[in-house]
Amino acid sequence: MIDCCPYTVECTYSDNGVEYRGNAGHPFGPACIQNNIEQKFTRIARPQTNSKAERVIRTLMEMWHDKIPFQDTEHRRKELCRFVNFYNTVKPNKSLKGDMPFEVLQAYFSQSVV
Repeated sequence: MIDCCPYTVECTYSDNGVEYRGNAGHPFGPACIQNNIEQKFTRIARPQTNSKAERVIRTLMEMWHDKIPFQDTEHRRKELCRFVNFYNTVKPNKSLKGDMPFEVLQAYFSQSVV
């Protein structure tokens, strides 16, 4: 996933699932460490912040995972990269007032520095 990103991943934001917090058999934590990616987590027992992470997971499941019959791991990886690109550059986001995440980033980085 990291190689597919057109930008540097500095931080992840997720819920407190063991796959993110630390599980010896899950590669997510070690991948973050190896790539100098900071991990941030939702506050425990705080549904307001956890809902952000849950909404992303729901969108992934509804618009990507449940729609595509994956042939193998490589096909799944490629389709995830395609979906992330679609989500960030094509799909309007209600929480961003109908803008795409990439548009918001472009606008932010094109502001003059004071």
